[in-house]
Amino acid sequence: MFVAFIGIHIPLIGILFFVLYSDHTVSPTSILIFSLIMTLLATLVTLLVLKQLIKPISIASKALDDYRSNRKLSVLPTEYKDEAGLLMCNIQESIYESESFINEKQDLIYMLSHDLKNFAGNPQGLAKLILSENPSDSVSHLAELICESTNLQFRYIENFIKLLKEQDQVVKVNQEARTVVFPNILPFINEQVEQRLTDKNITLNLSLEAVEAKLKIDEGLLVQVLVNLISNAVKFSYFDSEIKVRIYNDDTKLIIKVADNGIGFDKHQIEELFKKFTKMSRLGTANESSTGIGLYLCKKIIERNKGTLSASSDGKNRGAEFKIEFEI
Repeated sequence: MFVAFIGIHIPLIGILFFVLYSDHTVSPTSILIFSLIMTLLATLVTLLVLKQLIKPISIASKALDDYRSNRKLSVLPTEYKDEAGLLMCNIQESIYESESFINEKQDLIYMLSHDLKNFAGNPQGLAKLILSENPSDSVSHLAELICESTNLQFRYIENFIKLLKEQDQVVKVNQEARTVVFPNILPFINEQVEQRLTDKNITLNLSLEAVEAKLKIDEGLLVQVLVNLISNAVKFSYFDSEIKVRIYNDDTKLIIKVADNGIGFDKHQIEELFKKFTKMSRLGTANESSTGIGLYLCKKIIERNKGTLSASSDGKNRGAEFKIEFEI
């Protein structure tokens, strides 16, 4: 308020002094020119002072953006005692408290996951020991159920740890645009999905209409997303079918589509698809199990890297299509 008051009254005070203490007759033109000069001077002084006052807020804002985008910890000056200084101090403390909380949470979950594996492993070990003694059919059946149950627990624990690791990777991605050359990443994708395709005699039809694009996503993360989407399509496709992958440009967008002719889903289930540990987790057409986090991770990775991932289907047993869009 003080800066605004001074900025407004500098021209008025200047004009008064100019008129009262001028040694010669003051013409209207002189007063007008002097008023304009004083107004410009007052504006310049006000802007310079405001810039200095706002600078701490700008620094604090950049620190928050760096932390939210890249988990980069900034060191803010905390020796100032005015309102802006207190704001920076509070932001600095909040960022470090948040980072400490995240690290402690991850350490605790990793520790719990390790202990849970041990707890689940004990009954499985006993069940396998029972099976090794050639028990009766009823006892053998119960032991096998115990083994299946503990395997399921192991899978959930491993998926939980994977989810934490992937979330860390998503958060720490570099937001700088880089050129992704699609022919270079296709061999890595084929290598990871080839066996799944072979097991169900599924053909992968790849249409590469765009050779490269400048994207804000690491090649490794993009490969991971495409492998997950193709693997998901294989899981819910029927034997001897086809999966189509199309990469192309559409005006200012790069679009990647993964489409299959599998079991599909109802339109009202689209939002449920991308939820973490979704209730929509289903067995594949060859009784493949689902973790419930694959599509969730894909969506998080794509959105974190300034893209969108959507899904569509015409209904049950009419296939599904997943579409990635990036602005280029």
